[in-house]
Amino acid sequence: MRFDVLGPLRVVRDDREVPLGPVKQRLLLAALVLRPGEVVGVEDLTSVLWGDAAPASAAANLRTYARGLRLSLGDGSAERMPAVTGGYLLRVEPGERDLDLFDSAAERGRAALAAGDPAAAGTELSAALGFWRGTAALAGLPLSPRLAAHVARAGERRLIAEEDYAEALLGVGGAAGAVCRLRDLLDRHPLRQRAWGHLMLALYRIGDVSGALDAYRQARRAVAKETGLDPLPALTRLYDDILHHRPSLQEGPADLPAAPRPGAAPARVRPEQLPASVAHFVGRAGELARLDALCAEQRENAETTAVAVVSGMAGVGKTALALHWARRTADRYPDGHLYVNLRGYDAADEVTPLGALHGFLEALDVPLSRIPQGLEARAGLFRSLLASRRMLVVLDNARDEEQVRHLLPGAGLVVITSRNRLDGLVAAEGAWPLALDVLPDEEAASLLAGRLGAGRLDAEPEAVASIIAATGGLPLALSIVSARAAAHPAFPLDTFAAELRPDGARPGAMAEGDARRVFSWSYLALSTPAARLFRLLGLHPGPDLTAQAAAALAGEPEAAVAPSLRELTRLSLLSEHVPNRYAFHDLLRSYAASLARPADRTGERRAALRRLFDHYLHQALPAAALLQPQWLTITPVPPLPDRTGAPPADHAAALAWFTAERPVLLRAVRRAAETGFEAYAWQLAWALTAYSAPRGLWRDQLAGQRIALAAAERIGDVAGQATAHRLLARASTRLGDFDAAEDSLRRAHELYGRLGDPLGRAQTLHNHMEVCHLRKRPDEALAHGTEALRLQRGAGHAAGEARTLNAIGWLHATAGDYPRAIARCTEALARQRLIGDRNGQAATLDSLGFAYDRLARHDEAAESYERAVELFRASADRYHEAETLVRLGDTRAAMGEPTAAADVWRRAAGIFDELGDPAAEDARARLTGAGKERGRG
Repeated sequence: MRFDVLGPLRVVRDDREVPLGPVKQRLLLAALVLRPGEVVGVEDLTSVLWGDAAPASAAANLRTYARGLRLSLGDGSAERMPAVTGGYLLRVEPGERDLDLFDSAAERGRAALAAGDPAAAGTELSAALGFWRGTAALAGLPLSPRLAAHVARAGERRLIAEEDYAEALLGVGGAAGAVCRLRDLLDRHPLRQRAWGHLMLALYRIGDVSGALDAYRQARRAVAKETGLDPLPALTRLYDDILHHRPSLQEGPADLPAAPRPGAAPARVRPEQLPASVAHFVGRAGELARLDALCAEQRENAETTAVAVVSGMAGVGKTALALHWARRTADRYPDGHLYVNLRGYDAADEVTPLGALHGFLEALDVPLSRIPQGLEARAGLFRSLLASRRMLVVLDNARDEEQVRHLLPGAGLVVITSRNRLDGLVAAEGAWPLALDVLPDEEAASLLAGRLGAGRLDAEPEAVASIIAATGGLPLALSIVSARAAAHPAFPLDTFAAELRPDGARPGAMAEGDARRVFSWSYLALSTPAARLFRLLGLHPGPDLTAQAAAALAGEPEAAVAPSLRELTRLSLLSEHVPNRYAFHDLLRSYAASLARPADRTGERRAALRRLFDHYLHQALPAAALLQPQWLTITPVPPLPDRTGAPPADHAAALAWFTAERPVLLRAVRRAAETGFEAYAWQLAWALTAYSAPRGLWRDQLAGQRIALAAAERIGDVAGQATAHRLLARASTRLGDFDAAEDSLRRAHELYGRLGDPLGRAQTLHNHMEVCHLRKRPDEALAHGTEALRLQRGAGHAAGEARTLNAIGWLHATAGDYPRAIARCTEALARQRLIGDRNGQAATLDSLGFAYDRLARHDEAAESYERAVELFRASADRYHEAETLVRLGDTRAAMGEPTAAADVWRRAAGIFDELGDPAAEDARARLTGAGKERGRG
């Protein structure tokens, strides 16, 4: 009997195909034949046949399909499919499964290649590929995720065999035969760079040099489009060899790496993102052993993904276990470790899959400009990068399955922590569940001993038992108790035990809510200033705060709150996770917030929130002015007296402040809007835009301005509504939603009109001019620009007038009216020089350079561009510096200076990469084109 899976599923007995019955019966056979000799559980098979929609009669139906399958297999089926407990089993003898025959022949071919015998390799690999009937295993069947994973792995092995066979053909002079096979493969799998290399070499050897070079261009386009990356260095070297007709091209195969095999882990960077693990980790031997076993299993099957889900109540030590194990086994993952705190139970700061993937790709050294915008594309690039690396991924504090599914690599080990058991991952992705309970008494005592010393515990065993009973063995509660006991080494432990065990309290396992009893005990033991600060810190939106922010909440100087911060940190009620930035455990944050919630604290609560929002607003406004000095200002909420902390002093300090505080400000906008501080909300959102807009954080801006608009509408703040609409339009324009942008701009224009604000109207029209230009409505764009110019002249706003003159000049230039463009821009430049607007001068010189270049006045164009670059750099306007560099390179190329052109294009690509702008690809395309021209020369 033969079981064939490399194509449509079939069974052949005595050279005759066996009828296999209905689809679900064939799915049952597929699941069993892919795991021969193994008992496949009823739950697994149910998932394969019905997915998440299993009927109540699934078990009975499964028995029916098993009986039908036994009948199809005929005589001897009792031995083939014996009755077993807990599932079903199919026995397959050696040589009966085409997948095994394929793997054996492919491995023999690969060994022959390694031994330098391409002829023998070709024979074996041709035989291996002959087992395939089409290009997909189990073709025609509706596949569950588990079956699809098996099919994908088989397909990957077929592609490797195809590439090995092409290498063998090249080794025996069969380049012409390799070309046809490789073109067919690459039509279906255009990202196989090893196959592209073989195709380039085969085309070169049959004399088609132009075709070989064109194959490289096709490969580069395909790889850049799908992954945002450049081709492998080896493929680029091969391209260069072909350009220069190097003799080595006639010898052997292309020097490109084969697809990853078990144990291989080429990595260009080695991320080390694991946070520090706890200092006194105890117990959990069983769970650590299970993680070790999963690691060993995954190492044996390196092409698979293994997932562990560590679940349990808050404070039970899920993160501590994951990080302790990860640190202990770090050497097993030579390509590094990725970590993200998904903050799944923090609605205000939950990390989206898109955001988590962005962080991972940055850690893997992907330039910002090459990180795709879409979730699927980002996840695909992530899987591609990890496919050939041995890495550990830790996804901490996940909310549900959907938050983590796109973060699972195609191969490797993933440890997830969650309060949710994530049953969907267990069912669909085969994750291993590890449910954590509270510590047993012996391990709880070990935790205390590690922090207090065994001698102290031995002296008071009854007090120790009482403490363990009162905390229920919850590690977080034990840590808090031990921190206080350590702070008072002369106190007997019975003192703490008595405080924890009020009369009538009953020992037992601690539920999540019961941790409040320990928190309350610790809170009541704080000094009065520390207790007040703890309570007020619960009002902070998170995820962390500085001592300055704590001082603002308390309404005291920073020096006055420093002792309280030290007390809270010493007693494990707060952690200083980086210097001068403090964070709560989420249970403690919730507890602290509840202390500030009672009605009799309403006045204290509102006063503290006002001081907090005042602190952030009047730090953010001067920082925004340093980053964007040319922006129209707003009339802020007046600052409170006796504010804490000085604002950033210069551009670098402002940038550093926004970088550190951005996660806090995003939450603060929302919290201010929710708590009746709407004016602070929209003004904070405006200030944050000065940081987010130049960095292309358009989705952040969109979300923040939507909150700002709703807040301003609630209090009838027309200026806030107008500003929010205008900034919403800016984000919508950059995200390509021009309809929404124009709706917002029209509304902003109307609101600025109601306010009698000509400059607000002018700025809105200026922005509308850009949208009309992008939508190919030049006449309307010019009309908006002309009206903006009239308003700015009427208001005597020289800087705005000059900038609009330049924008109008740019419209003329893009329409081909270069003399009028030069006239408008020259007028703008004179005004900007008069008022000292250096950034405006840079923009106008860039427009002049464009017009001069189109008139073939290249010397004047290059001079204008060079001066623009200097001024953009002086004003730290990196984006427009890079844009001008691209155009300067075009002019240098037109002047017959290819080396100078390549130099400025390279500088432009580097800046765009830093900013995460996709325009980097355009600059690199120019570099590639210049290289080809030099090659032909």
